[in-house]
Amino acid sequence: MSLRAVIVEDERHSRETLKNLLEEFCVDITVIGTAANVNDAIKTIKELKPDVVFLDIELQTGTGFDVLSQVSHLNFEVIFTTAFEQYAIKAVKFSSLDYLLKPIDLDELQLAVNKAQTKKNQAVYKKQLETLMLNLKLQKPKLNKICLATSDGFEFIEINDIIYCKAEGSYTIFKLKNSEKLLVSKNLKEYENLLLEQGFMRVHNSFLINLKEVKKYMKADGGYIIMNNNDTVSISRSRKLDFLKVMSTLAN
Repeated sequence: MSLRAVIVEDERHSRETLKNLLEEFCVDITVIGTAANVNDAIKTIKELKPDVVFLDIELQTGTGFDVLSQVSHLNFEVIFTTAFEQYAIKAVKFSSLDYLLKPIDLDELQLAVNKAQTKKNQAVYKKQLETLMLNLKLQKPKLNKICLATSDGFEFIEINDIIYCKAEGSYTIFKLKNSEKLLVSKNLKEYENLLLEQGFMRVHNSFLINLKEVKKYMKADGGYIIMNNNDTVSISRSRKLDFLKVMSTLAN
């Protein structure tokens, strides 16, 4: 699938570098326009109707998210670019959207372009973007929803509905309040990095738990945790003290 691309980037050098990389090393993609600020980006996207937008998160006149919020029809792919691994990128990850860290790695760029060339379910993709915009409206660093990639597609889950996550090889099982179990194609470490600031804690190599969903801590058999759904969760000896300190803080 041939793609028509727009680059939104306020630094001329970065803009030209990305344009050259796309034209020289990426197959079936044509840069049809560029923009250096929020207003020009909105105008360019509306006029040219690109298939994909490479969108810098930090612009001198605002953010890439300001651009998205003012474009009524989000019927194009978005690949975010940024020089910083910061809060906004965490929100992008929660939505399972693509991003590139500057300086842009050629292999990662080609992978992102290849993914964009695969026709997506537009309704699902729009939901991913809506999830991103919803999370960004909330007070940092609290996020509301997470997009999980399963074998059937994408699931959009309220973070408060997660009771715990369990490692299953290179996959992760999400146990939810409605008793549903979701098998997700990323490892537990990936979700530990995303969910630690959302009231979750890694209590065992195999378990990442929602601290709000802890029902009891049992001392027997070396110690274990009972969650609100009555599932039992193992706790490693090395993490027990930290867990009890955190729980005593929450109780006060």
